[in-house]
Amino acid sequence: MLDIKFIRENPEAVLTGAAAKNVAIDITKLLKLDVAKRDLQVHAEKTRALQKELSAAVPKASPEEKKKLVADSSKLKEEFLALDERLKLIDAELMVELLKIPNLPAPDVKIAKDESGNEVALVSGSRPQFDFKPKDALTLGEALDIIDVDRASKVSGSRFGYLKGAGAMLEFAIVRYAMDIIMKEGFVPVVPPVMVGEKAMRAMGYLDRAADEVYHFPADNLYLVGTSEQSVGPMHMDEVFEAAELPKRYVSFSTCFRREAGSYGKDTRGILRVHQFDKLEMVSFVLPENGDAEHKLLSTIEQKLMKGLGLHFHVLNICSGDLGDPAARKYDIEAWVPSEDKFRETHSTSTTTDWQSRRLNIRYKRSSEGKTEHGYVHMLNGTAFAIGRTIVAILENYQQADGSIKIPEALIPYCGFDRIAKK
Repeated sequence: MLDIKFIRENPEAVLTGAAAKNVAIDITKLLKLDVAKRDLQVHAEKTRALQKELSAAVPKASPEEKKKLVADSSKLKEEFLALDERLKLIDAELMVELLKIPNLPAPDVKIAKDESGNEVALVSGSRPQFDFKPKDALTLGEALDIIDVDRASKVSGSRFGYLKGAGAMLEFAIVRYAMDIIMKEGFVPVVPPVMVGEKAMRAMGYLDRAADEVYHFPADNLYLVGTSEQSVGPMHMDEVFEAAELPKRYVSFSTCFRREAGSYGKDTRGILRVHQFDKLEMVSFVLPENGDAEHKLLSTIEQKLMKGLGLHFHVLNICSGDLGDPAARKYDIEAWVPSEDKFRETHSTSTTTDWQSRRLNIRYKRSSEGKTEHGYVHMLNGTAFAIGRTIVAILENYQQADGSIKIPEALIPYCGFDRIAKK
């Protein structure tokens, strides 16, 4: 959520920023509600003050005056209560309009309509060379009996899969490999809830325009997370950090769930685009002046993890039209997928500045020279690994002519084996 004072003083910038994300907002309606709210607040405060003044005068008044003072005070009290009810209604209307406004793109973000405007910022490594036609990850996984989507379909329907044997061990190896690297940067490991309440999910910004992607259980009013920052971010809802406590960093492992509502017919084979997947996610809470540096740190860690696996990838600067509501800036990593002859997303990292922290009411305070400063923290998130997609990249890039898979050297100590082959 944006600061109402900022919106009030910069309506054109807000309109322009929202439009850059392809979001239409009614700024006129919002500002009218803001004026009405402030006028009502002034009226209510004056009425309340006068009512208190009359009430305070009652004990000292003569019997004749006392009767009139009590009657006038009672009338003012009723007027104040009516004003207060109107104020609550207008405040609720104003909040609805505020929640419709996405975070504005950072000044260094390219303005473009859609993902075609994303730009390659860095390329790492080179494409593997095969003297045979490379197979896709599902074909390889089924032949090695480490991926089973047919039985998953029988049990759960389409877009599910089993990881078995060495495939399951490969997932655990990726988790431990990433954790060992990330924890050295001061990130605390967390296994969070995968179901969150409406207040937390809405505050994180995933119910305004992306609700059709989220699994919802109406009877319990709970939502399954689509990425674990949706439950890690709200951990500190309604809390105040001392400045010395920041940065506060977490790396979480969780199973995530997405309906993939808008992806009919896309990536229906294999484990690239599924309803259930496991993910490692970094989440940071920092002082505002440290937000950009933290964003670079998250991107650097992601690149380090990918380089350690020896995978060919590139980093994208995401344009305004592809940012989504919470992000002010986002970098994506896409790994090379030989069977498709193209890059596919495995990581992203975003700064949401204070947009989420305002909705979650997560603040900081610091004192200097006898003065105390209060403000909202900046929140950031970054994928350490979308594990299923990383397994796809490893299987395809490390496949051998005989159908076996070499294990990246960095993972061998965690796997306990250096190759996956037919038994």
